[in-house]
Amino acid sequence: MLKVDKLIIGFDNALRTLLVPANTIRPVPGRNLPENELSEAEKRESVALMRINHVGEVCAQALYQGQALTARNVTVQQALSQAAREETEHLAWTERRIAELGGRKSFLNPLWYGGSFTLGLVAGVLGDKWNLGFLAETERQVEAHLADHLRRLPYQDVRSRAIVSQMKVDEACHATMAISHGGGELPLPVRLAMKLGSKTMTRTAYWV
Repeated sequence: MLKVDKLIIGFDNALRTLLVPANTIRPVPGRNLPENELSEAEKRESVALMRINHVGEVCAQALYQGQALTARNVTVQQALSQAAREETEHLAWTERRIAELGGRKSFLNPLWYGGSFTLGLVAGVLGDKWNLGFLAETERQVEAHLADHLRRLPYQDVRSRAIVSQMKVDEACHATMAISHGGGELPLPVRLAMKLGSKTMTRTAYWV
């Protein structure tokens, strides 16, 4: 059974993620790099890609919170909570970069959060092995998306590229952490369904 205090904390985390500017302990990657001039088309592409990345971090917050609530092992709960705190930094970095570029965040962030939180709860209920396996597969797919974004971002947008590069490193570490704590390999149909859902999210967030 979920404790009431955990649900209250979860609700508070949701409000903070969606309504309060995120904080970062580590310096924002690329903060000392020059703000090179971008054409309007290049700026639109950078904004759209960073908006997708911000949505990904909103989803990560929700997933980790949902998974931590239903994880059965205390060590797993702590690992998930630590990963969520690290993802908060990514949330702050992408949010600030979008603002620097004069863009906006996704209008559908509450929807993304709610759906991801539900997935996290379900993953946790299935047991820690599948909970962590779901986390590892999620991070692998996010890492692949970030690699694609590094190819698509304008070469002269060095600040965005620095942020995405560091995020890619961190996501790989989270996947490794999940496996080291006992995460299992998800069945192929589940992995394919996750890719389809991710593709739908990224295509929508590019515009909305």
